Amino acid sequence: MENTVMTLWRSVVLVMLVGWLSGCGINNIPTYDEQVKAAWSQVENQYQRRADLIPNLVNTVKGYASHEQEVLVDVTQARAKVGSIQVDGNLLDNPEKLQQFEQAQRQLGSALQRLMVVAERYPDLKANQNFLALQSQLEGTENRISVARRDYIAAVQQYNTEIRTFPGRLWHSFLYSDMDIRETYEATSEGADQAPAVSFD
Repeated sequence: MENTVMTLWRSVVLVMLVGWLSGCGINNIPTYDEQVKAAWSQVENQYQRRADLIPNLVNTVKGYASHEQEVLVDVTQARAKVGSIQVDGNLLDNPEKLQQFEQAQRQLGSALQRLMVVAERYPDLKANQNFLALQSQLEGTENRISVARRDYIAAVQQYNTEIRTFPGRLWHSFLYSDMDIRETYEATSEGADQAPAVSFD
């Protein structure tokens, strides 16, 4: 009888301990870390979608505005630079590489803006169905990139807040000390508040 009571008592204590641990935030830090990684994967996914659209867009514009070679070359080079940066699982843990990657993405976005301004000068191009479809897809992609970046920033904020506040700070120091505070990237490029200047001289 005593053994049964003792076993029952241990079971109750074990269930209470498991319930307390699961409700006290012990798993929040790794959960939020995975959310950061998933949000970043979505950012990369949208950047890849944009990169995949660019060659078709450049070729379509080239047929109408071949003498706007400088802008076309800028877009192509910016896309190549983005493609040359090694994106792997360590990117999020390396603030310098993350900043390099984001700088290359901003340069590509700027080149694409100049390309769209150039396209405004060619009424035939603006009426071309291929161009209109590509332009629409690219605009949609830019919106998706913006949303994905916003979600990534929110995920990083939630993760960092958990590490810096109680009780997450305790769990971090005892169990997850190898998981560092994450830095977010600069969300806007320099001069983003000004319209792109394109010279046709």
